Amino acid sequence: MARIPLLMIAPPALFLGLAALFYAGMQREDPDALPSSLTGQAAPQMELTPLGDYPEFTRDLLDEPGVKMVNIWASWCAPCRVEHPNLIALAEEGIPIYGVNYKDKPDNAIGFLQELGNPFAAVSADASGRMALEWGAYGVPETYVIDGEGQIVLRFAGPITQRVIEAQIRPALAQAAGS
Repeated sequence: MARIPLLMIAPPALFLGLAALFYAGMQREDPDALPSSLTGQAAPQMELTPLGDYPEFTRDLLDEPGVKMVNIWASWCAPCRVEHPNLIALAEEGIPIYGVNYKDKPDNAIGFLQELGNPFAAVSADASGRMALEWGAYGVPETYVIDGEGQIVLRFAGPITQRVIEAQIRPALAQAAGS
């Protein structure tokens, strides 16, 4: 009986393994979504610094009753500029949004808020990026919906558009409110 060399079996086996992995990835409900291991868990602790004279965002605010959002942003981030009017609109609806300025120069961040308006009930700076790392953020912008017990209901990576608000943010806000 002839023996098949290992080098003849390895490439097709490797191909089949990768194909199975890609197929499994494409079968997810939303293949573009970046899953978060923190969904359903308490929001992690934060070490932030004040940003100018704005009210300071602290971890205690997340434990207060009611639904709220946390938005990680930066003045140098073009998608953050695009989503900003949508954050303003959500804040005008009465949704508390807490801002975390990510690895930015304080003067640039303050200028950004003065130019475009401030949707944040409180805002602080994450100059080192440590908080974003603890929260599992991949970059900016990222937005989290938090329930009244300080638990993460949704993590959304990317700019908040009208489509995202209707398809993901509003359902998550409703879920966080217990509706």
